[in-house]
Amino acid sequence: MSRPKVYSIAPDAPFLPTLADRILDGTLLGDWPRGDENPFWLSDITVVLPTRRAQLALARAFSERGHVLMPDIRTFGGEAPDEEPFLPPIEAEPLLPGVSRLERRLVLARLIEGWARTPAGAQALSTPPSAAEVLALADSLAQVVDDLNTEQVSAAALAAIAPENLAANWQNVLEFLNLALVAWPAILAERGKADGSALRNERLKRQAETAPLVFGDRPVIAAGSTGSIPATANLLGALSRLPRGALVLPGLDPDLDYPRLLKPEESPHGHPQYGLAQLLRRLGVPPDAVVELGAPGPRVAVIRQALALPEGTARWAQARAALAPQLAEATDGITILGARTADEEARAIALAARDGLMHGKTIGIVSPDRNLARRIAAELLRFDLEVDDAAGSPLFHAPAGRLVRQILSLAGNAFAPVDLVALLRNRSVVLGMERAEVARLADYLETRLLRGQRPAPGLVGVRRLAAEREGAEKLDPLFDALQQALDPLCTLLAGDRFSSATFARTLAEAFARIATGDTVPGRSELEAWANELAGREGEGPLLPATGLEQVLYKLMAGFEVRNSQPRRDDISIWGQLEARLQSPDLLILAGVNEDIWPEPADPGPWLSRGMRMAAGLEPPERKQGLASHDFEMALGNHDVIVAYADRIGTSPALPSRLLQRLEAFVGKQTSVLRARGDVWLEAARSLDAVVGARGADRPMPRPPAHLRPRRLSVTEIETLFRSPYDLYAKHVLRLRRLDPLGEEPGARERGSMIHEVFARFVIEGHDFDGPEALGKLNAMAREAFAGLDAIAERRDIWLRRFEHAAAAFLEFERDRSIHVRKRNAEIKGEWVFPQLDDFRLVGIADRLDMLNNGELEIIDFKTGSIPAVGDMKNFDAPQLLLEAAMAGAGAFEGLPPVAAGALTYVKIALGPDAFRPTEFKPGEGFSLMGAADEVSRRMQRHVTEFLLRDTLPMAARIRPDVTLRYRGTYDHLARNEEWTLLEGDEE
Repeated sequence: MSRPKVYSIAPDAPFLPTLADRILDGTLLGDWPRGDENPFWLSDITVVLPTRRAQLALARAFSERGHVLMPDIRTFGGEAPDEEPFLPPIEAEPLLPGVSRLERRLVLARLIEGWARTPAGAQALSTPPSAAEVLALADSLAQVVDDLNTEQVSAAALAAIAPENLAANWQNVLEFLNLALVAWPAILAERGKADGSALRNERLKRQAETAPLVFGDRPVIAAGSTGSIPATANLLGALSRLPRGALVLPGLDPDLDYPRLLKPEESPHGHPQYGLAQLLRRLGVPPDAVVELGAPGPRVAVIRQALALPEGTARWAQARAALAPQLAEATDGITILGARTADEEARAIALAARDGLMHGKTIGIVSPDRNLARRIAAELLRFDLEVDDAAGSPLFHAPAGRLVRQILSLAGNAFAPVDLVALLRNRSVVLGMERAEVARLADYLETRLLRGQRPAPGLVGVRRLAAEREGAEKLDPLFDALQQALDPLCTLLAGDRFSSATFARTLAEAFARIATGDTVPGRSELEAWANELAGREGEGPLLPATGLEQVLYKLMAGFEVRNSQPRRDDISIWGQLEARLQSPDLLILAGVNEDIWPEPADPGPWLSRGMRMAAGLEPPERKQGLASHDFEMALGNHDVIVAYADRIGTSPALPSRLLQRLEAFVGKQTSVLRARGDVWLEAARSLDAVVGARGADRPMPRPPAHLRPRRLSVTEIETLFRSPYDLYAKHVLRLRRLDPLGEEPGARERGSMIHEVFARFVIEGHDFDGPEALGKLNAMAREAFAGLDAIAERRDIWLRRFEHAAAAFLEFERDRSIHVRKRNAEIKGEWVFPQLDDFRLVGIADRLDMLNNGELEIIDFKTGSIPAVGDMKNFDAPQLLLEAAMAGAGAFEGLPPVAAGALTYVKIALGPDAFRPTEFKPGEGFSLMGAADEVSRRMQRHVTEFLLRDTLPMAARIRPDVTLRYRGTYDHLARNEEWTLLEGDEE
């Protein structure tokens, strides 16, 4: 065979159009006859490309050049038999069927689960892995299997790893690997199947062996591959050695120091040219023998200097000086877009893409981050641009996957209100009914039944709650349909452990009953996933009834949902693989952040970096080298935007090392590149910005006097003093806070229950000094907390804490028993003011205790904070003073008019301040009853001015409490934050 004929196309030349041109002008065809002597000459040529997308793009390039008759354009065919470009004219054994990714995951997971239970596995894994972690470990082990197959390294090579040089945990892992990598081929042989990576190798090997017979002396051109897979590299070599074979590489740098690049001690694996250097060494072709088909410009020189080997950076100053006259030309068309957040990055990219489309350009957006890709697609929808991620959407995140997750969440959380309403709000949920009817019943269920309620667990608890409401029988058909759909899943989750097959089958059945007759995107993929998993009974780890969403995520990994509807072809979102060899008018590189592009060099949990290299495998940085090469080729596009975010989620982020090197090399020119990106960032920020907005004024409603309230509670008088607007919203507009859906009991509810228990103990007349007092209090608490089954663990903690609080409460009461003649709890009061249009002041006092000296002690038990002394003295905490005034006026039921001799706050807690009385401090010059009379007069003046007349507005926050750390019920309605400015303790 002849020496390989190898060519290269520089990054700044559009790869596929240049390839088409060099085929048409005969550069790659040698002496193959063209033109009139062979009118069908183009159809005699075979072109082999890495991807189907590149195949279509090359066909388009020939079409644009006026050629209807095309070459035979193929892909390398390493992925599926129907893509095999060569039909061997020899007898060959049929290839075994490939094992599916899911089947392999389940089998390996069962092996790992068994090993994790052994002492060696327990030592290596530190903690017993969950089912989801076992599945993740299975995928990592499958990657090790693929790496061995891909790099054509025998599992026996692991014996080269010296165990004595490893830590104990790695020794245990290596021992398991030696067993698993023997067991796995045996399992495959028993099933008559093979790994996909091994099948690909075998297919590519056959193609390489039969290429001379298939093609003879006809032209065949392999283009665009870096030969990163050894079997592909062998095929490339075979094709390039044919009489009229040719190999066209993407972006080879012929001036690089390739001997140094191939030294392992130099750690060159992350360099963009490393893969090509390996390929040339395998082919036996020196770099200077490679023919350049393009005309590399200054852009290429800048890129290659920026991504040079480490010692090359020492010569940056000289290189920059040599390129200085061309630096502006080289970077013309490069834009750096440094966004603050991923959200801003996506919005700026969408704006740049839209602008390009408006100018008739084709747009390619490349993102290794699938979440960012979905975000960009969502931003493009602002402009009615529907673009799908070419890599598809994971089934787990597709509409069908989301519905399955909602079903699982509802069953797993025992029909919690939030999960129930969320499921019914999903438009794919029909339950055999009309969707409009489901939506109507969901509205009723949420607003009339579940808001502010805590039903018992399960659908039984929701039904029981509905039975207590008149008219709720209309929900029975909905409940019946839900029960029929979810009963099998609920029964499964009530068990101990179950198989992955049973889990998938039961989930799919529930999905089918809930989404009857509805075309949910991803439905067919979900059914295919469930059918395959259901046929794997007995495989995979046994699943517990907890943590199943993470398990579902791992089980669905690798199943993608792709849009089948036609979309526009002038804009695309690609992954790195799909983007290779593409040359749109504007190329946008998204997510160019460290640990995204390139991804981290993670060797995985089974082999450390050193172990991989000792076994003859490439280190994990090899993938970084491929990502670097993608970056180098992409920067060759004339118009390219490189985008990254300074913050991803809640964490700070860095631009990719590749971008940092580019900026470091171009130096001051970076400011020009970033200025171009600032245009899109400013546009993105202004897109949702409100320009010239004027904040709302303080609300000053003046409702007619007859609409203003004539009845307030003692706790509302402080509101009257501080913010009459809140009373306007509550009593005039009759607005009430909508209770959160499924809100769990918190400190407020716990405080109310404790108050209830202490009050009941007093009302029922139990003896504080009796030996059974503590037991009685604890029994009452258990009754009061009985309805908290939904938070049983927290309830038990509260009960244990209550035992300590009850003991302190009894001690407090026993210490003061000598002074108390009679205790009165939860006494209702009403004070009528005839001179104020029969205005009524009402309230319920925690405790009104008659003392032996004939005076009254009013006690307010607090589970929250006690008012500050300043508020007491300034009449800003009027509740106890008003209760004292009411007592003096005889306004409490069953009590004669009596003067209060003590006003006391008692904090219910467990610390040193628990049940320590805090006396009310009246202002200077006031006795307790004098202060009570004063607050009564102030209240009457406020009632007169704000409620009985309509001359004053019921304004918001006229005396704000700046110490409050929470929002008031009506703060959002008053739009407080638009017209208030807080400075420390001043407003």
